[in-house]
Amino acid sequence: MSYRQTAEYLRTIEHELKRLQLWSDTHPSAVALASTAPFACDTLPFEHWLQFIFLPKMQVLVEQQLPLPTEIAIAPMAHYVWAQRPVMRDLINVLEMLDELLSGK
Repeated sequence: MSYRQTAEYLRTIEHELKRLQLWSDTHPSAVALASTAPFACDTLPFEHWLQFIFLPKMQVLVEQQLPLPTEIAIAPMAHYVWAQRPVMRDLINVLEMLDELLSGK
């Protein structure tokens, strides 16, 4: 597993969310974060799932050098959610690269 490369992609995702002004200073409710739906799609916008669920969980795995997921597919959801927003292309590209790194493709 490439913890260093994964950490770099996580930082880039955070940077892109901030650059695109999708980073939120308001933390979602505990109920919203407790969603069991894929990507918490029933309670959070996708960018909030990235910020408040995905990034923190992945950062813990990297920092503690715990096993990283080996089957991951975040980019398809990003394509679906942001299909009509070309400005999101750089963020989607980073998500694709992270998917490929962790899935070994």
